Amino acid sequence: MRDLITRSLADPETGWSLGTFGAAGEFHRRPDEPAEPLGGGRLGLVTRRGGIALNIRPDLVPLAYETALPGGWSHAVALCLPADALRGPARTACTELGPDRAALRPEARARILFDLGLGLRAVDVCLRSDAPDVLARMRRASGPVALDEGVLAALRAGRLGLVFTGPLGRVEVEELGEAPGDAPGPRAYAPASVLRLGRSHAATAPIPPGLVPVAQIHPAHPLRDALGRARSFAAGPHARFQALLARWGDPDLLAWKRHRLGLGPRPGRAPDRRSRGAERVAAIQAACGAYPEAARQGEPPAASVTDS
Repeated sequence: MRDLITRSLADPETGWSLGTFGAAGEFHRRPDEPAEPLGGGRLGLVTRRGGIALNIRPDLVPLAYETALPGGWSHAVALCLPADALRGPARTACTELGPDRAALRPEARARILFDLGLGLRAVDVCLRSDAPDVLARMRRASGPVALDEGVLAALRAGRLGLVFTGPLGRVEVEELGEAPGDAPGPRAYAPASVLRLGRSHAATAPIPPGLVPVAQIHPAHPLRDALGRARSFAAGPHARFQALLARWGDPDLLAWKRHRLGLGPRPGRAPDRRSRGAERVAAIQAACGAYPEAARQGEPPAASVTDS
């Protein structure tokens, strides 16, 4: 796990998210953006715009997976913990926590940290500031504080930072990155409409029962370059993620994928939504030229793959 995290931190094309379904802080950086390692033996990086710090626990379970999307696919390594390892009820009202002594940059450690009171077990969504008007507003709050456009506008103006803390560490957002699809940068989101669903992860993510993803690694994608722009299929990032999938993925879904490519026998069980999803990813990747060996063996047409 330490090797996986260390290698991923060293790659500027790899992004990170820490949180839960609908509420997360994301750490991204441009290839030319200066990044400093954390001191004191902490695993992580800090840039002018944000940072990430990670802990390795003995009960940490990584799970690599792919998800079919219209016109492509996504991939990630979910960092999961047993559900019973998460804490009990979280704060449900805005709460002043005092100076943020764990801040990644020394100059931020005297700033005051407030838990926004969103009541999530996997992550605390916090605001940090030393601006008098921001502090006064937060101290007047009597319930949860939404991560709304007003808060994001104050973040863009440099009057506050956002801190997402959980059992595996923290992500700090000091300056918002561009919109998704543009050059990478830190991001933050916690829409109330999604949080009301009460999910720990997207339905398309093949997370085994009893595990909860609390952070995600987002390695370089074969169809997007380091700045998030579309590109022709790149074999290197694809091969690197397939190695992660072989090491940390679900063997059953990998078997269905290989079968779809004509590279392995059909698994003995009946197909389901997740196995069909793995087959869809295989077909999309084969259409991009990812598996010439499958094409040589007569890989069946992508149109034969259906959802259920």
